[in-house]
Amino acid sequence: MRKKIVAGNWKMNNDLQESLKLFSEVANMVKDEVSNDAEIIVSAPFTNIYALDQWKNGSDIHDKIKLSGQNCCWEESGAYTGEVSAKMLKSIGAEYVIIGHSERRQYFAETNALLAKKVDLALKHELIPIFCIGETLQEREKNIHLDLIKNQLQEGLFHLIKSVVKTVVIAYEPVWAIGTGLTATPEQAQEIHAFIRQLIVEGYDEETANEVSILYGGSCNPSNAASLFSQKDIDGGLIGGASLKSRDFTDIIKTFNS
Repeated sequence: MRKKIVAGNWKMNNDLQESLKLFSEVANMVKDEVSNDAEIIVSAPFTNIYALDQWKNGSDIHDKIKLSGQNCCWEESGAYTGEVSAKMLKSIGAEYVIIGHSERRQYFAETNALLAKKVDLALKHELIPIFCIGETLQEREKNIHLDLIKNQLQEGLFHLIKSVVKTVVIAYEPVWAIGTGLTATPEQAQEIHAFIRQLIVEGYDEETANEVSILYGGSCNPSNAASLFSQKDIDGGLIGGASLKSRDFTDIIKTFNS
């Protein structure tokens, strides 16, 4: 059975004290009332991951929330000033890492080939990639979004063998719905998620496709989470802005209990 996941991406927000406050609020809200069916992930700035890991290990929710990096370098180590390696993230408590977020693709010109290298290094250091794919509004309007998504998957992920690709989480981000207030309808999101799952069938097989969790990542909030997560091929969400508010994030997580 596919894992249900709610992952919060804090992006470049929250200093150390703000991170500890938000993390503790979420932890206390979810520790007793949220189903074990859903995996909860917090992707904090890498400067704060160690402190969050220490906080949760000293609490009674140490297994309830997993930590994630927001990015990792394409190289193992070396003269790459300002970069953070997969090994470093693993050593401070991260279990996941976001790779290929649309903002990394847009602002830092990350290519599918580069992202494939990041995926390999993450897996080498036992980090689970949350691999992001998706189209801009212009690409959707030109009706090239399906080909784009296919290329992102094939070039960034499909070099993995079947037993490994099953462990990866995929996040579909309609770029036009990130931070804009726009959201794909549940039907639009389901259509793309089903397309992604069919690509996995074609690249591997149906068994593999049925084991890969695919998350929706476009302005998901407490008011639309239930309708999105009820779709057949949507296994949860990669949450941006709403994850910065403890009540909103918790309400999204609790959707899996309703």
